Amino acid sequence: MQQLKVLLWILMAELATSATVDSFIFTNGFTGSKLILDGLASITENGLLRLTNDTKQSTGHAIYPTPFNFLQPSTGMAVSFSTTFVFAMIPQDSMYHGHGMEFFIATTSNFSGLFNHSNNGSSSNYNVAVEFDAILNAEYDIDSNHIGIHDINGEISNSSLHAGYFDDRTGEFHNLSLVSGEPMQVWVDYDGGEMTLNVTLSPIQMMKPKRPLLSLVVNLSSILFNSMYVGFSSSTGTVVACDHYILGWSFKLNGLVPEALNISTLPPLPEHTANKEKAKHPITIWLPVVGSVVLLTSVAVVVMFIIMRRRRIKFAELIEDWELQYGPHRFSYKTLFKATKGFKDKQLLGVGGFGKVYKGVLPKSNTEVAVKRISHESMQGMREFIAEIVTLGRLRHRNLVQLLGYSRRKGELLLVYNYMPNGSLGKSLHCKDKPALNWYQRLHIIKGVASGLQYLHEDWEQVVIHRDIKTNNVLLDSELNGRLGDFGLARLYDHDMDPQTTQVAGTMGYIAPELARTGRPTTLTDVFAFGVFVLEVACGRRPIDFQVKGDNQIVLVVGC
Repeated sequence: MQQLKVLLWILMAELATSATVDSFIFTNGFTGSKLILDGLASITENGLLRLTNDTKQSTGHAIYPTPFNFLQPSTGMAVSFSTTFVFAMIPQDSMYHGHGMEFFIATTSNFSGLFNHSNNGSSSNYNVAVEFDAILNAEYDIDSNHIGIHDINGEISNSSLHAGYFDDRTGEFHNLSLVSGEPMQVWVDYDGGEMTLNVTLSPIQMMKPKRPLLSLVVNLSSILFNSMYVGFSSSTGTVVACDHYILGWSFKLNGLVPEALNISTLPPLPEHTANKEKAKHPITIWLPVVGSVVLLTSVAVVVMFIIMRRRRIKFAELIEDWELQYGPHRFSYKTLFKATKGFKDKQLLGVGGFGKVYKGVLPKSNTEVAVKRISHESMQGMREFIAEIVTLGRLRHRNLVQLLGYSRRKGELLLVYNYMPNGSLGKSLHCKDKPALNWYQRLHIIKGVASGLQYLHEDWEQVVIHRDIKTNNVLLDSELNGRLGDFGLARLYDHDMDPQTTQVAGTMGYIAPELARTGRPTTLTDVFAFGVFVLEVACGRRPIDFQVKGDNQIVLVVGC
C-alpha cells in the first residue's frame, strides 16, 4: 500500500512538471521570480530586474526559466503570442551613454552555448529579437535611437524605425528618446494566422497605441520550435555605462496580454545619475553659454528658414482629411525621390496605362521597393489611387502584394510596394528571354493566387472584387511565389450586400460573358477571369493573340 502511494505521488509530480505553460506576469517586481540570470543581470532590493550596471564592456542576460511551445502540434505552424514589458534606460552621463537592450526568443537557456565573447551580438544568438538600440552602427543602423526587428532567418535587420509612437487621434508621429531615463512600455505581438509581427511603443502613462511602430509580415513557422525560451539581453559600452531596467513583464501564448501593466504596483526607479550631475553645476556658468547659443541659433534659424522654404516648394505634398482615416504609412516625397535616384529612367521597371513604376531603395532601411507614379491629370488615376489606399493598405495575405505606403504631391500620386525581383508572371510566360517555368512552379503559382482570391472573396472582413485578374497583375517574389497586385479597379462591399457598380472593367479575354451584358461584377466574374488565368498559365498562350490578324486570330476562351 505504501509503495502504491509513492508511485501515485511520483506520477502526479511528473504530470505537474510536464503541464504546458502558456503565460506569466510580473507586475509587482521580480523578487523571488527565479529568472535565469547571467553576467551583470541582478534583482534589486525593491524588485527591479537590472540587466547592466556601471561596469563597462560587459553584458547581462535574463531568461524566464520555463520553455514555451511555439508550434501547433497538429499543423506545425507558429502559434500567436504576445508580450508586454516596461523598461527604462538610464545613462550615467547626460551626454554619453552605452549600448541598448533586446527582447529575444532563443532555443536554449544555456548561457555558455548561447552567449560568448566570440558571438555576443551576433544574429546566431537568437531566433527572433526586438532591439532597442541607443548607439549608431554606421554599417547596419538607421540612427542612434531606433527599434528594430532583428535576426530573423539570420539577417542583420528585417525592419527598424526611429523610436516613437503614432497618435491615435491625429495619426501624427511623436519621437521618444530611449535613453531619457523615463519608463516606457513595449508590446510585441505575433498573429500566427495573419503571419504579422507588430512592435508598439509608448510612454508608460499612455494606453497602447492602435497603430504599431513596426509591422512585419513574416512566417515564423520555420524559425520557432516546440521548446523555446524568452528573455532579455543588454550590454555596456567602452566609454561609459548605462543602467537597463525591466520594471514589469507579461507573456502569453495564443492570446493578447493585458494592454497595460498595473503602474501603481511596479517598483520605482532609482534617481537619475545624470540629473544629480546637472544639479551640481552653478547656473552662472550656463547663462553666458546659453546666451551665445541663442544668438547663433537665431542666425542659423533665419538661414535654415530660407533654405527649407525653397526645399518645401520643391517637395510640396498634398494631405487631405480622408488620408488620416484610411492611409497606411505615408512616405515623404523627398524620401521616394532619393530612393529612386530622382525617378531616373535606369530605375524604370515598367510603363502602363496607369503610369510608370520605378525601383527604389529606401535610404535608411535599405529596403528595396517598387514605386508606382500616377498622374493627377486623370480622374481614373485618382479613383485607382484611393481604391488601393483603402483596400490594399488594410489587406494582409502572403499571396497579395503588400502596400507599404504612399505619398502625394502636386500633379502626382505615388504608391510604394514590396519589390518583386522576378517581375510579372506575364513576362515569365511570354518573354523569350525569360527561363521557362516548369509545371511544379506553375502549379505553385496557381495555388497561391487561388489562396489570395479566397481571402479577398470569403475570409476578409468585406468582400473584395478585384475585377482585373490576369497574369500581368500577378508578381513573383524571390522564391517564385505568386502575389496578386494592382487593386486599382477593386470594389468593396459587405458580405450580406450586393455590389452597386454597373461599369464594365477589366482586360479583354478575361471578361466574363455575363459582365459584358449586365455590367455588374461579382465574385463569379473574378472566378471566370481566374479560370482564364489558369488556362493561360497551363498552356502558355495569351487569352487573345493580337499578333494574328483576321479569322485566324486565336481566342483561348470563347464566351457564349
